[in-house]
This record gives sequence, C-alpha cells and structure tokens, in this order.
Amino acid sequence: MFKETNKPLAERVRPERLAEVVGQEELTGKGKLLAEMVRTNSPVSLIFWGPPGSGKTTLARVFAHELKAEFTEMSAVMSGVADVRRVIELAELNKRLGRPTIVFIDEIHRFNKAQQDSLLPHVEKGTITLVGATTENPSFSVISPLLSRSRVVVLKPLSAEALRAIVLGALKKDGRKTDLLAPEALDFLVRVAGGDARVALSTLEVAMLFSDGGMITPKDLETALGRKVARHDRKGESHYNLASAFIKSLRGSDASAALYYLARFLQGGEDPLFIARRMAIFASEDIGLADNQALMLAETALEDTKNVGMPECQYALFHAALYLVRAPKSREVADRMSSALKKAEETPDALVPLHIRNATTDLMGELGYGKGYHWQAGFRHEKGFLPEELKDWDIRKDAKLE
Repeated sequence: MFKETNKPLAERVRPERLAEVVGQEELTGKGKLLAEMVRTNSPVSLIFWGPPGSGKTTLARVFAHELKAEFTEMSAVMSGVADVRRVIELAELNKRLGRPTIVFIDEIHRFNKAQQDSLLPHVEKGTITLVGATTENPSFSVISPLLSRSRVVVLKPLSAEALRAIVLGALKKDGRKTDLLAPEALDFLVRVAGGDARVALSTLEVAMLFSDGGMITPKDLETALGRKVARHDRKGESHYNLASAFIKSLRGSDASAALYYLARFLQGGEDPLFIARRMAIFASEDIGLADNQALMLAETALEDTKNVGMPECQYALFHAALYLVRAPKSREVADRMSSALKKAEETPDALVPLHIRNATTDLMGELGYGKGYHWQAGFRHEKGFLPEELKDWDIRKDAKLE
C-alpha cells in the first residue's frame, strides 16, 4: 500500500549530492560547472533556465547542500520586497558567522523590476549567492544588471534514459522493488512524462494507490493521469507519421486535418518548439512569395512558443497553423533555392566578374575592378552579374518557373 508520509514521492527521493543527480551531466559531471564550483568552494549566482521537471529546484538544493550553505527558498509568486528584506537580514547574520547563504527564487521571471532591484546590491556585495529558476527566456524577464552578475545555465528536458533511471531509483530509494512497474508500464510512464521528472514521479505515486500493492500497469498510470493518453513516440515512427500528415495537410489546405494532427502532436507530448520550427520552414518552403506575411507569423509563433511555453503557446501554434493552411501556396522559393545550390555546387570556383568587385585601392581600379559600375537604384551592368561561364544561365528556366 501507499507509504504513510506527508511528503510526496518526489520530495522523499530528491538527491542530496551531485553524484546522485541523474540527468544534466553536462553541469554535474567531473570538471563541469557545478562540480567545479563545489570542488573549489567558489559559487557564483546562477539562473537555471529550463522546462518544468528538468531539475532546477533539485540542482539548487544540492548545490547549497554540497557547499554547506544556508538554503533559503522563495517563490516569486508569493514573495514581495519585504520578504526579500527579511532574507537579506538572515544572510547578513550568516555572513558575520562565516556561513554562506544561497537564496533560491523559483519562477524568478515573475519578480517585478523593484523586487529584482532589491536583490542587486546584495548579490554585488556577496551577501547572498542567488540561484533563480525560470521556464522563460531570462533575457526578457530578468533585469540586465542582475543577468550580468549571474551565469545563465540552460537545462534540457530529461532524456528517456534519465527518466528511467530516476523512476527506478525512486522506487529503490523509497523501499520498493523495481519490478513493481511492469516493463510496458515503465515505457508508458517515460513517454507520457515528456522529459519532466516531476510528472513521472507524481504519476507513479498516484498509480501506487490504484495498484493496491500489486504490479503497476499502463492502465493504472493512465488512471493516475486522469485522461486517455495519445499514442505518440517522439522519436519513433509515430513522430514521423504525424509530422508527415501535419505538413501534407497544411500543403493541401485541409484545415480540419492540419489542426487535428497538430492537436494529436500536442496531446502526445511533442515538443511544441519542434512544431513551431516545422511551420516556420513550411512558410518559406511551401508558401514563400505567395504570401510574405506567412513567414513573419510563423516566426512570431516560434518566438511566442519559446517565451510563453505550454499550455498557453498552443494559441499561437493553432493561430499560425490556421493561417498557413489558408494561405496561397508556392514552391518558387524552394525551387529557386534548389537550382541555385545545385549550380553553386557545380561551379564552386567560378570567379566573380571584375566589373562588380569593389575597387578599394587604386591598383584594383587600374585592374578593372568595378569598371562601368554605378551606385544607383536598379543599376544593371551591361556585362551582367554572373561569372563568365554562367552568363547564359537563367534560374527561372532551370527551376522550371517559366
């Protein structure tokens, strides 16, 4: 049965040392940033930027524990300037006693300018080491003076391998057998977690209730999630099938199909940035000059997805998809690009004609650099602009545009 405790599973099994942290090895491994700060006892202020469940809070706590520092956690949603003042008073006392203080601010992007300004002098004086956590680009949400005094650390979604290790390690650390999870249930849990350790552990914990001490099945996990989970492997055939169906539906101007496959993507846990990038490519590849607004809208959706994140970025994704599906289609950009790349590959050593080279010295002018060229709008040189061996090449004919 479920273990009697007030702490959730994710808290009970949270690592306390860098060596216990699974995932983000590029920060915690030997010779890496956090490991070196601990080894040399020389912490600097950090901003952890990454998706939910990627280990921002865990790394902050482990960092403080390894440095034997006072760890003070604040929520940007719940705390104000008065709370910052109280934390600084404690940090100043710790400093007099020779103990460092690490102030962890979750969702630091929600701190307003006044709140962030109140931290600045204490970071500068070394009264505190600031560790902020954010799911949003800190360039837009953290004031420049604070950013310049901190190291921004980008965290990635946890890999499937890391999530497997975290789940199995959590069962073991919580005093349970690792075979409590059926193999297909472990695969299912890793897939639906989508790189988020918190989702994986909280789902596992609730599923323990439904299994009643027996082996946990995919059905138990689905019940714990409270919803039917779409079948979608982000790295397998399902991923490529959905991507193909989505793009072909956009190309075919079928709004029902395009939006359906977009919804399938998102419900299956696909990275929304992958979808946004594909639409940005599509805007030039399949629409191009037929509607120049398409690329701008797709790029805006991509930026919105980066800055806002799920679930709110879904509005921008559906907005862009609906625009792209309705837009006129043209292959002109793609066809001309293909022809130009092919021709450049065939003639990599063709010389730029002298008459369109810059004559930056007198000698160059004497040699014919820039001869007959005039700097005026729409000027067309009588000798053309292409190398001699390509003077009869017409990209429009080559790309079958005429």
